[in-house]
Amino acid sequence: MREKDSTVSVRFVKGVGAVRERLLNRLNIRTVQDLLLYFPRRYEDRRGLTPLNSLEPGSTVSLIVRLVTMEKHRTLRAGLTLTRALFTDGRDFVHAVWFNRRGLERILTPGKEVALYGLVERRYGQMQVTNPEFEVLDEGEDPDSVGHIVPVYPLTLGLQQRWFRKLVRSCLEAEEFRPAEHLPAHICSKYNFPPLSDAVFEMHYPSAGAPWKAARDRLAFDEFFTLQVGLALRRGERSRLAEKAPLLPREGELKKRFLSDVIPYPLTSAQRRVVGEISSDLAQEIPMHRLLQGDVGSGKTVIAVLALLQAVEGGFQGAFMAPTEILAQQHFYRLSSYLTPLGVSVELLVGSLSSRDRQDALQRIERGEAHVVVGTHALFSDPVSFHKLALAVIDEQHRFGVLQKNALRNKGTQEGQAPHVLVMTATPIPRTLTLSVYGDLTVSIIDEMPPGRLPTKTWWLRKKETHRLWPFLRERHSEGEKMYWVCPLIEESESLAVASATERYEQICSIFPDIRAGLLHGQLPQEEKEATMRKFTAGEIDLLVATTVIEVGVDVSEATVMVVEDAHRFGLSQLHQLRGRVGRDGRQGYCILLGDPTTRGGVQRLKVMCATTDGFKIAEADLKLRGPGEVCGVRQHGITDFRVADLLKDRALLELARREAFDLVAEDPYLSQEPELYSHVLQTVGKYLDLAGIA
Repeated sequence: MREKDSTVSVRFVKGVGAVRERLLNRLNIRTVQDLLLYFPRRYEDRRGLTPLNSLEPGSTVSLIVRLVTMEKHRTLRAGLTLTRALFTDGRDFVHAVWFNRRGLERILTPGKEVALYGLVERRYGQMQVTNPEFEVLDEGEDPDSVGHIVPVYPLTLGLQQRWFRKLVRSCLEAEEFRPAEHLPAHICSKYNFPPLSDAVFEMHYPSAGAPWKAARDRLAFDEFFTLQVGLALRRGERSRLAEKAPLLPREGELKKRFLSDVIPYPLTSAQRRVVGEISSDLAQEIPMHRLLQGDVGSGKTVIAVLALLQAVEGGFQGAFMAPTEILAQQHFYRLSSYLTPLGVSVELLVGSLSSRDRQDALQRIERGEAHVVVGTHALFSDPVSFHKLALAVIDEQHRFGVLQKNALRNKGTQEGQAPHVLVMTATPIPRTLTLSVYGDLTVSIIDEMPPGRLPTKTWWLRKKETHRLWPFLRERHSEGEKMYWVCPLIEESESLAVASATERYEQICSIFPDIRAGLLHGQLPQEEKEATMRKFTAGEIDLLVATTVIEVGVDVSEATVMVVEDAHRFGLSQLHQLRGRVGRDGRQGYCILLGDPTTRGGVQRLKVMCATTDGFKIAEADLKLRGPGEVCGVRQHGITDFRVADLLKDRALLELARREAFDLVAEDPYLSQEPELYSHVLQTVGKYLDLAGIA
């Protein structure tokens, strides 16, 4: 869309007033461009007209008929009215009925020729068309609603398909609203893509076969290409802004002592491979920007520690950022146990510190006395000033926005240098989603679990079967094992039939007076949460009833049982994270999913969890069930809401678009030869990728 047209409000299009503008806004249609890119959810083939003497019950038909009689609507019961009409094609007759469509008698008058499209049913021995779409025809007029492949749009209450089609068509045919081409000419020619305006028209009003597929492929490629160009621009800008990063020695005494004296087990081959990739990056002057993917319990923290030691060995500081205070506390305790014996100072910086403790911590960080700093988003607040930050590690990185991560990275930018960045996730991400959301990062994957870890056994129980758990929990307790019981809400809700953590805690205390139970949720004071976690970690609590505050990062090696209440209300990635909290020390882990799902999606999620423990298979299933915008929290990026492209079906197009985009930016780093494309990228994904400063 040309820049001068992209902001034209739909309010000023003929036929759209204030009321319809508000309804269109509900669909996020605010401009003509939004309208033209609001594509149908499906199509109906109405090209064949059916004679009335050929009607079959259960068929969906297109008819052109003349109205014989029209009854006034009548009320069947409260909230339900019926309107009935009789039509003829000159030889035979058929009834049409509409429910809750008052006022039709003012539109449909006897003698009018009408196009109908709807479902044929047999009622009381007669054929009728139920709730058909209709279009009143002037003499000799070609109907829009039959005789064609007709688009069907996802609309809100108050907007009719027929009106919306006419609105779209009028804008498609208006020269001033014709979309301006932004795809480079050589790419259109290379892949024989149709012009943008033709592709958009074809998506709304398709012809049969190849033209529609060509249009769809072009628009899907366009969406992928726009995003990948943005990612390529961001990667290029990053390398220009920070020409050098601290050059950190690959080998050192601290890393050797950590591997030989601190951890009691050898690294897996996958860990060794990833450590080599990261060490090599850190030993170069080009700033590292690497994504580390590894399933729950695969040993990402050990790899992060080795990277932090490489920074400390080089005379610099490292930062480790976690999304919650509980998780930051867990990492602080673990890193302290690893690093303190090596003489490496670890500092904690979270929002709940007292003013005095916070000020002392800030001073130690600024003077360089704190070698490794662990914290939450507090790490990138204004008062924090690092002495010499060389590496920023960001855990469960999908929970942080792009700008937050950039703010932490900018803390280390000094004297022409920027820190290396390692972002980690325990949520396996399908390759297509990785390329879309994290496509400016180099990716390392830990695809091997530590030896001796058994797959967690997973069962689904209905709520009425909860009593079957009691002897099982008592047996696990007698073996000295620890247990989690996770609930989705803290307090009882009248609107959701879900369990309350506090009530479940009280019930367990009553049933098992000999089992030491604890309660943990987000509304407890920070000191109480920390004390509860310390007791659970130290073995002073046997069963922890909690909300999802324990979803990621919490590591209690003796924990073998995870009960998830109302499990169907959780996403697959959440359930996978929760299951990963148990069976981490070689003992058999158990995950019990309690729930009575009432939707197909809820049933499917629980079946997937029982069928596999493979994180990447679960991630693929999650992508199918929920779409890319919800998987592992990526909706915050605003860049996965594709209108046409499908990350599952269009992987080949994504790979193609990525290659072309990065090649183009390599040859033309500022897109000076492609001003239309540059403008389109900034307008579409610029704010999500922080591209505003690129000129």
